[in-house]
Amino acid sequence: MGWRIVDLFCDALLAVTYPHGCALCGASVEARADWPACAECWKAAPIFGADESLCSKCGAKWQGAKTDACRLCVAEEFTAARAVGSYDGALRAAVLELKRTPKIGARLADLLTAVARCEPLCLATRIVAVPLHVERRRERGFNQAEVIARAVGKRLALPVDEKSLVRLAHTPTYRSLMDARARRGSVEKAFAVAAPRLVQRERILLVDDVLTTGATASAAARALLDAGAEAVYVLSIARAAFVAR
Repeated sequence: MGWRIVDLFCDALLAVTYPHGCALCGASVEARADWPACAECWKAAPIFGADESLCSKCGAKWQGAKTDACRLCVAEEFTAARAVGSYDGALRAAVLELKRTPKIGARLADLLTAVARCEPLCLATRIVAVPLHVERRRERGFNQAEVIARAVGKRLALPVDEKSLVRLAHTPTYRSLMDARARRGSVEKAFAVAAPRLVQRERILLVDDVLTTGATASAAARALLDAGAEAVYVLSIARAAFVAR
């Protein structure tokens, strides 16, 4: 109970001394756990509920039964993918802020962990963050996927592997302008496993910030499976809607 009192005191002190505005509405973010959005914007966040109809493989919202796959993801290499919710509102704000600052709020970390504790992701035995190419990491100064992986790994008490999977190709920053086929071509053979013994016979929880077409996650999963991983589950903050051009 003591830690809770200290936490509330720190939140009150920070709200007065160093007020932070909500990334969405500008209101004061009164609790550090909610950063970068306020409590009201988190309440309105497009989080997938327990009764949501999601594709059993790629985790996209669809009209079929929860036990069925949408068939659009049949060629994906990963075993299954899940996200906290849609790429909008507080979830979008958190993703964008995470690209600037290597920090994740406790509310979002708890939401990610809750998803990871559900089937089939709960079968994972090891966490791997989708790596950045060395040039991109040098530009940004950190890998946002690793920040997520560490927060989730701490809560799940699972090992976080930041060494095994490496990115060989520096993919273009304008990938959002590509169609699905071009995006897949841009990441084909972009990943390799530097330490196969660490992933062999492991069920990998592959972590990234956003899942869009699934091209990046699929390419990374293929590399892990080729190195001997038993399964690859994908966990992301948000699932982005993708409209092919």
